[in-house]
Amino acid sequence: MRSRFLAFAFHLGNSMVLALIAITLVYLVWYPNPIAAAVGVGDVFLMMLGIDVVLGPVMTFIVYKQGKKTLVLDLTVIVLIQLAAFGYGLHAITAARPAWLVYSGSRFDLVQANDLVFRYSDQTSSEFRSVPWWGPKWVAARLPGDVKKRNELMMSAFGGREDLPQRPDLYVPLEREIDAMAAKAQPISKLAALNTPESVQKILAKWPRADTFMPLITKGRPLTVLLKKGQAQPIAIVDLKAF
Repeated sequence: MRSRFLAFAFHLGNSMVLALIAITLVYLVWYPNPIAAAVGVGDVFLMMLGIDVVLGPVMTFIVYKQGKKTLVLDLTVIVLIQLAAFGYGLHAITAARPAWLVYSGSRFDLVQANDLVFRYSDQTSSEFRSVPWWGPKWVAARLPGDVKKRNELMMSAFGGREDLPQRPDLYVPLEREIDAMAAKAQPISKLAALNTPESVQKILAKWPRADTFMPLITKGRPLTVLLKKGQAQPIAIVDLKAF
């Protein structure tokens, strides 16, 4: 029985190391707070992780018996099943990871990797052709200069298909839109009317330089981007209502 517990503990320890690596990637790199909560990745990810981390060691505990002829085969099958399940779940989360935080018009959009349109890669700047791996990046998108292409894009958006934020071929560095952002951003004082005073005060105490904001649209609940006029780089993404 002691050897069975040792095998269980060894397997559990290795599973937890794997889980910690996955948690770091998901919550600190791909889905930084508060994006994870907004898009709802946490529930699915933690359920997948919990099942995967616990099930493998439990199966090891059940089948482990010193001297058993098929022990190596049994343990190999368990590990392979566990790794396959872990890999499948992590791949699904990776495929939908936040890629770009796209400014267009009067808001930002969180664009996930599996929503990007790469049909126009030959017209895309090299810096926007690949999907970021180390967290979502800030960028701006501009409507096509050609009237026909602009109308086609608008019709596509109205039909629920591809929209401006999903088109890397229309991306430009955020710095080029600094004047437009300053003109469209809303004064920070408006947040008090949309949220509880306590929540706004707490956020602004942490980010006192913020003087304007814009909404950030996600597939889940919207968030708020804190800005400072005259500065292209946004200050922070916070969990406040922007409209």
